[in-house]
Order: sequence, then C-alpha cells, then structure tokens
Amino acid sequence: MNIANTVYRQGEGLPLVLVHAFPVDHRMWDRCAASLMAQADGAGMTPFPVYAPDMPGAGDCPLPGPASCGPADSDGALPGALDAMARAFVDMIAATGAQKAIWVGLSMGGYLVEAVARLYPQMVAGLALCDTTMMADRPASRAKRLHIAQTCDVQGTLDPVMHFARPQEGDSTVKRSPAFVQTMTEWIQSQDPRGIAWRERMAAGRPDQSDLVGRIRVPVALVSGRCDPSSPPRAMEPLAQAMRQAGTDVTFTAIDDCGHFSAVEHPDQVAAALLDLIGRVGRQS
Repeated sequence: MNIANTVYRQGEGLPLVLVHAFPVDHRMWDRCAASLMAQADGAGMTPFPVYAPDMPGAGDCPLPGPASCGPADSDGALPGALDAMARAFVDMIAATGAQKAIWVGLSMGGYLVEAVARLYPQMVAGLALCDTTMMADRPASRAKRLHIAQTCDVQGTLDPVMHFARPQEGDSTVKRSPAFVQTMTEWIQSQDPRGIAWRERMAAGRPDQSDLVGRIRVPVALVSGRCDPSSPPRAMEPLAQAMRQAGTDVTFTAIDDCGHFSAVEHPDQVAAALLDLIGRVGRQS
C-alpha cells in the first residue's frame, strides 16, 4: 500500500503528521498547517517537519490493490484495511528516518491515528484527536457507509457525499459561508469515486478502538466543534475525562461556532491546541 505524503515543512525533531477527514484529502490542513508554523515561528521554536499524507484513493494517493488490505466481509466491509493503512503510514514515516511522530487525525483521520497508537505505540510521541470517535460503526451507520460505497463505485458518482459541502440546520457560521461551500465542493468533486468507496468500506470494517483509552501514555489533545453533529463536546469530553482518570496528560478544546471540520473552520484555534501539544511532548521527552 503506497502513501502519498505532502511536506509542508522540513525541519528538526519529531514530525507532526496531519491526517485528513472524509471525503476530502490533505488540503483540508493547508490553513491550519500554515497557522501552526507561523505560531511556532512566533514562539521562537526550531522548525520541525510537518507532513500531511493522503489516505489511499484520496488526492494523489493511488487505490490499494485487493491483496494489501485482506478479504472483505460478506457485506463488502474491509475489516483489515485500517490496520493495513496504519502500517503503511508508519512505514512511510519510518522511511524519513524518524523513530517517533506526533500524530493528528480529524474524523476518519482520527481512526487512522488511533490505529497507529494501538498497533505501533513505540512510534507515537503525542496524539491529537479532532472531531472523531474511538467506537466502531453501529449497524445502521455501517450499512449507510456501505450503501454509499456501492453507489459511488457502481455509478462512478460523488453525489452521495456532496452533502458534506452543503449547509445543514445547526451548522456553524463558517460552514454556511459561500467560501466554505465553494472550497469543500471543489475538494470533493476532485476525488475519485472509487477512492471514496474504498475509504467507506475501510471505515465500515474498522474495529472498535475504545480500549485504547487506558493504554495511552503520551500527551493527548482532543478538539471538538460545538456545532459538530457527530462528535460534539458532549461525546468527546467524556473521552478526555476517561483518559485523565487513566493517568494520561490530556487537554480538551471545545471551539464555539464550529462544526465537524474544525481545522478548516477555525484553523488558528486548532493550530494553537496542536502547538500546546507539541510543547507538552517536548517537556515529557
């Protein structure tokens, strides 16, 4: 499984690895990464590597071959795909010479960095989970994902995921803005329907990763938009509390007037939370 990596900056020390959400690619990190680097420079920090890999089938990353992620379940879900992708991401980072990294994932990107922490804890110096969950899909959510995958694959269409670009009731001010709608529309329309289908099948088949809570021994940052319909503070703050009770160094940031794509909607606030995480990792090492 090959991974396409975007390098925002080279530097010294631990890489920061930014993993994107569904159904877009690494470009969703552009403004947040720029803000993070500017804030780090303003704080007099030595430049550090900042990477934003694309998941298979997203952006410039090719689709994986069937043999690279194991057999499918009877309903089409790919139970081995998340772990295979985690291995590919770790191999890609290791190939740069890094022994550890700070891993940041938003939504579906969170599933990936959780898998890295579960399978390769020795590669994790810090972890940021933005607008995401550790739980596996419930049956209805799994079935919905697989229906979307089938439609995108068979009809070669992106229509089933275009709602991510359309304002919904209760959305943030930014998500309702014409600029956000245009940008998100362009990002989604540039995707390969087959890549959308693969990522939905991967997510549908992923394991529950909730037992990771008691095993994390590195600094963690949790971020949630207050308008997020799927991972709001009422869902993510208990995760922070559970981690704290398990002895994890964790912060929780709830962002006002912010939906699911926090790093796109409020890049400066997410960047500030990540900069704080980097500082805590540095103090622990």
